[in-house]
This record gives sequence, structure tokens and C-alpha cells, in this order.
Amino acid sequence: MLRQDGLVQRKNVNSNPESKAKDVDDTNRQESEDDVDSKETRLTLMEEVLLLGLKEKEGYTSFWNDCISSGLRGCILVELAIRGRIELERGGVRRRSLLLRKVVVRSDAPTGDVLLDEALRHIRDTRPPETLQSWIDYLSGETWNPLKLRYQLRNVRERLAKNLVEKGVLTTEKQNFLLFDMTTHPLVDQRPSPHGPPHPGPARPRPRLGRPGERLRSPLGRRL
Repeated sequence: MLRQDGLVQRKNVNSNPESKAKDVDDTNRQESEDDVDSKETRLTLMEEVLLLGLKEKEGYTSFWNDCISSGLRGCILVELAIRGRIELERGGVRRRSLLLRKVVVRSDAPTGDVLLDEALRHIRDTRPPETLQSWIDYLSGETWNPLKLRYQLRNVRERLAKNLVEKGVLTTEKQNFLLFDMTTHPLVDQRPSPHGPPHPGPARPRPRLGRPGERLRSPLGRRL
């Protein structure tokens, strides 16, 4: 209660003990989640999709899977949107398909990821802006326009696999396929062995694939 010039001004204070307890619980829960996240290995969307298409023991993606290439390029665009670097142009009065809306740059600040920064530079330096479908084709190298081939991102799977090796999720092996050798990246077996750990040392960090029950909001305004 404040007294100014003979007037009494009352200040309402929330004295509900249940509300205070809830705020304390929310704060403790957030601190606990942040502590868990700091101990886990964070994966990009591209790395998570690559793991979904990877043969765990063999360490390579199927030769018959012709969708993963464009899928990974689409994940690169989504990851850039999540990080606030790009967005789609406004839909206007007439609603258009998301694939037909043009991609514009919100911020050209580096992300720290080589693949993302390379794609961001291509989008930033292109005038006029291209559509979402066009960028998926350009980054995949699936275009008949020879002037657009310079936008192709090369060796995306191998570069992502090396990132996962550095994060302790995959390992590197050499396998013989008939007449040639091939570098593969099998999934690291983190199951406990009955004879004890084969390589004693600190436990590998667990990849962060999202919390159970967590609902993510896409950069396009939809819940996933």
C-alpha cells in the first residue's frame, strides 16, 4: 500500500500459494531439462533424417532410396528456417502451395554449420528469390539449367556421417564391395556387453532426438 498526496494506492499481489508452487515447479523443471540437454549430443534435423535412413550394422543408406537426397536438402531449408535465417514470402490474398512460395533471407549471420552456411550463401546471393521447390532441386543438383548446377551441395551424406562420427553416434569402417572398397559408418553399439565394455572409458553422449511427448512447432506455423 503506497500513500502519495493523501491518496491510498493499493498494489495487488498474487498471494495464491498454489500459483507460487507451480511457478517454482516450472522453474525447477526447466533447469533440469537444460541440465540434461547440456549433457546430451544435439543433432541437426539432417543428421536425424540420415540416421532414420541408415542401415545400422552396414553403415550406409540403401542404393534404391532415391528420396533421401532431396529429403536431406529439404531438411537443410527447414533447419535454416528454424534458426531464423530464412522464411517463405507472404501468401497474400490467394493461398498458394508452400512449394511455390519463394524463399527469402531473414538473417545472413553464420550458423556455425558448414552445410547450412553454404546453402544460406546460395540463397542470399540469388536474385530474384527462388521457390522452395526450386531450391530443393538446385541443392540436389536435379536441374536441367547448367547455370544452376553451382548451387549443388556435394557429398552431403558423407559430410553428415562424419559429423555423427565426431559426436560419437557413428563409427567408421572399410567394407569390400566386389571390386572396390567403400567407407561405411555403422551405428555405435551402446548396449552393455556381458563381458564388460570392449573399450573402457567415459560413456558416450546420447544423441538428442527430442523429449518424449514433446510437440515441435514448424517454422511454417504448424505443429508437428
